[in-house]
Amino acid sequence: MQIHRSAHARSFTVLPNGLLQDRRLSFTARGLLVDLLSRPDGWREDGRHMADTSTQGRGAVRRALKELTEAGYYRVVRVRLPDGTIRSEAHVFDVPQLPPPPGVPRPVAGGRETGRPDAPPEKNPEEVPTLPGELPDEQTRAAVATLFRAIRPEPRLRLGLAEARTLAPLVGQWLERGSTAADLAHALIPGLPVPLHSPVAILRDRLQRKLPPPRAEAPPPAYAECSGCHDPVPRPGLCRPCAGLAPRPAAAPTDTTGTGAARARAALRSQRTLTAAPGH
Repeated sequence: MQIHRSAHARSFTVLPNGLLQDRRLSFTARGLLVDLLSRPDGWREDGRHMADTSTQGRGAVRRALKELTEAGYYRVVRVRLPDGTIRSEAHVFDVPQLPPPPGVPRPVAGGRETGRPDAPPEKNPEEVPTLPGELPDEQTRAAVATLFRAIRPEPRLRLGLAEARTLAPLVGQWLERGSTAADLAHALIPGLPVPLHSPVAILRDRLQRKLPPPRAEAPPPAYAECSGCHDPVPRPGLCRPCAGLAPRPAAAPTDTTGTGAARARAALRSQRTLTAAPGH
């Protein structure tokens, strides 16, 4: 057998031979494991989508994941987020891991250290997590709470509090323009890409691109009233007569002729009188 290998400068994955030659695993399980290890950190995809996007059926993918779990290459843990929700996280290893000790309790309310003890460490273990009470002001707290309510129906958009805090200024702009959590949900959830690599990036992009226009200010009144006589004027202040710049128009004569029919009869009599007058 002649092995032909090419040099790669990018888009390649380094894997240990022990994984590739692990005879405990079927070829399907090894192929699935290699596919998972080639994905970037934070990539999310469930077993159903894995099966639907491959030539293998759901049963084959389920059996392969079971093989990887039993061999210590694949593990799903449940962790409690700072906002109180519980999320399942999948961990893939290129070296088999020992199974967790039996009797590990499930997450319970009130504790921060509720994940399984064998969960991998955070990328920056020295960074102090941000608690809900440490948000800087009421406006930021309202923005973070609104964002969590908006994305709650979509499990692929689960965020940590620190991630939501980075998006709070954008959410605040939506709230200032009259948007609600339902408006945010309609703008952020539909049409998510598959697979979804970075929830924070996709949310930031949509919050920026779909930001609604500012609220329209109420139009000014079509007229104002004179502060002296209360007659309509084009702008606030005194009218020209009250300011002494023009004579006040004479009041219209009071109509004492009665109804419209009486005024019409009076006009006809006046017309007949003018016609009968000499010299006309």
